[in-house]
Amino acid sequence: MQHTLLENLLQNGNLVTLEMNEDPSLAGANAVKTGKAEKAEKAGKVVKASSSVIGASLLLEACGGGSASSSTSSSTIPPVAVAPTDAEASRFLAQASVGATRAHIAQVKASGYSAWIDAQIALPQSASRWNWLKTKGYDAAANIFTQNGFDSVVWYKLMTSPDTLRQRVAHALSEILVVGIDGLTGSGWQAFAAANYLDLLEANAFGNYRTLLQVISTSTAMGQYLTFVGNIKANPKIDSLPDENYARELMQLFTIGLLKLNPDGTPVVVNGANQETYTLTDITGLARIFTGWNFDLSTSNTTTPDFHQRPLTQVASQHETGASTFLGSTVPAGLTGAQSLTAALDIVFAHPNLAPFVSRQLIQRLVTSNPSPAYVQRVSTVFLNDGNNVKGNLAAVVKAILLDDEARNSSNLTNPQFGKLREPIYRFLNWARAYNVTSVSDLWTVGNTSDASSKLGQSPLRSGSVFNFFRPGYVPPNTSIANASLVAPEFQITNESTVIGYVNFMQRIVSKGNTDLVPDYSSLTPLAATPSALLAEINTVVAAGQLSDATISALVTAISSMPGGTDAANANRVYAALTLVFAAPEYIVQK
Repeated sequence: MQHTLLENLLQNGNLVTLEMNEDPSLAGANAVKTGKAEKAEKAGKVVKASSSVIGASLLLEACGGGSASSSTSSSTIPPVAVAPTDAEASRFLAQASVGATRAHIAQVKASGYSAWIDAQIALPQSASRWNWLKTKGYDAAANIFTQNGFDSVVWYKLMTSPDTLRQRVAHALSEILVVGIDGLTGSGWQAFAAANYLDLLEANAFGNYRTLLQVISTSTAMGQYLTFVGNIKANPKIDSLPDENYARELMQLFTIGLLKLNPDGTPVVVNGANQETYTLTDITGLARIFTGWNFDLSTSNTTTPDFHQRPLTQVASQHETGASTFLGSTVPAGLTGAQSLTAALDIVFAHPNLAPFVSRQLIQRLVTSNPSPAYVQRVSTVFLNDGNNVKGNLAAVVKAILLDDEARNSSNLTNPQFGKLREPIYRFLNWARAYNVTSVSDLWTVGNTSDASSKLGQSPLRSGSVFNFFRPGYVPPNTSIANASLVAPEFQITNESTVIGYVNFMQRIVSKGNTDLVPDYSSLTPLAATPSALLAEINTVVAAGQLSDATISALVTAISSMPGGTDAANANRVYAALTLVFAAPEYIVQK
């Protein structure tokens, strides 16, 4: 017998935990079939959907399970006739922050979208992860071969930093320029290496992409993760060649991709065939550049973490000084390692694929999985020229993405192709930010949330490979998404097990927290006696007003059936309302 989430979670008026053999149906959502949302039969009824539907089609409207038509608006910045509503401001923040708050909603309404972005860009960087680890004593010798402190500082920054747009963009960049902490082995101080890498991404989140490429290409984290630390020039006597790992991923994943692209991100087709951007010869040529790089131990050794904060340095005797040819250009012989690196990155940065390739992925991380070619081209145009003849200005690119008509136009709320699955990390952060979570110990003991069966199935900078948690071109097999020739990246980490694990995790954290994290529900507790008002507030701040009237009606009926009148009973109503909203597909689908 199938149960709705309401029946599972609200048994006898109490919150309970879903078991793996129970149906993890999400409350109040419109089940999706062939890309169209079914109407709830009547107000107060929760639409049932099996876990297989959740895994394959329940969230299709996030990624375009319906019509393949696209928005073709040519407006980059829509005219602002009136101030945004609460729901519009919250929707904007779902794309532009790591979690909406009432304070930020008020700021967006007062200043408008563009001015809010400018104010966020102007904010100074908050305290570095590196310094937090140092302050907390994680540079003690006992931590040299541990990851101690890393998860704490990552969650601390994401939950508390005032520069919420910078945090969102830095996290997006961490899913494009991927490093995973588990791959930073061999030199010790994993937490510091990973923290410094995130600090570098954050410092350059509104800078220039060309500068960012230079920075990551000399970071100890990337050098370890993609194995070019200690890489030496070819030695014909022993038939050894330079490590090609970073050269390959730099092109494939970080800059130009596998296929030649038009300015709108669509593949270049010649005689019916896609065109490759590079060959094995190009990889071999570029790999010569990444020889001779090693840790800078000139002022300290590996008994302290400080070398991880310094760029990699050159060992001249290990660097290939001959000419290196790739992508139709040549880095001449006789240059130093640093000069060769600069010349090589200039060549890659000049490639015509760079702007559409990076722009499309940033749109996917912030706004929608399937941006129209016109949207990609508008953003790509800004990437190529920010209006001041500067290429790669990330601040301008981010602003173009968020202010584009395709992002802001409310008609896309009902466009079955528009939107994306919210990453589990952001669902958790929505709760933490909306309800001003604090840490009793100031150690932010959330921990590693990678376990899919009991936690989020995702944790910052803990991707299992350089291909990120999910691929930008991932297509769920045997689905309407695939039939419509669309992509749904986040579906790669979505299945029956992850749905149940996520719902149970959110239920526990919302109602019980842990021994360290404390939410502030003072904005919700006074509304518990009136479930309609309680759900309206949560719908606005957490779900950007995306829950349908039918879903709200169903949840109001459910919460009204729970005991009330005492502090404990009212608290249970708040917990139930939050859990059910965080489990609703109309929330999980970011529109």
